[in-house]
Amino acid sequence: MSRRIEHAATYDRSPQLLHTVLLDEAYWRARVEAVGGPAASLDSVERVDGGVEVRLTQSIPAEHLPSVVRKLRSGDLLVQRIERWGSLDGFSASGSFRASVPGTPVTLDGAHALSGDDASTTSRTTGTAKVAVPLVGAKIEKIIAENIAELLVIEQRFTVAWLAQR
Repeated sequence: MSRRIEHAATYDRSPQLLHTVLLDEAYWRARVEAVGGPAASLDSVERVDGGVEVRLTQSIPAEHLPSVVRKLRSGDLLVQRIERWGSLDGFSASGSFRASVPGTPVTLDGAHALSGDDASTTSRTTGTAKVAVPLVGAKIEKIIAENIAELLVIEQRFTVAWLAQR
């Protein structure tokens, strides 16, 4: 079983500008530092065919984890995440993401898409959270999907602030 993840965000900037930000290592470094958690790291940023592949590690302190998760695994969680964005094609770009928690049966994956015009961009994220644990997997998937939705809003706010400073 799996849980669906959906998020949309609108920016008052062109897709070209937003795509340029997504290619910028300084943006990713600042974003990981601001919202990645206490043991977060930017592991790599690689430009690939007009796009980018970003590998990062985010952390969630044990005290912020729901009790059902703490019962299955003790300590802080480290989430390894890969974000890929392709090249810009006119006013659109697409990408993908994958995340896992090493040592657990938790995986997240999905797609990103940017589209818009000279004045605004819509970013859409769709994906799934899967937890292969009998009996409680669906409950944990629901918690993960809710937390991912919150994280995407936090990352959107960071991006809006980043754009406003540039």
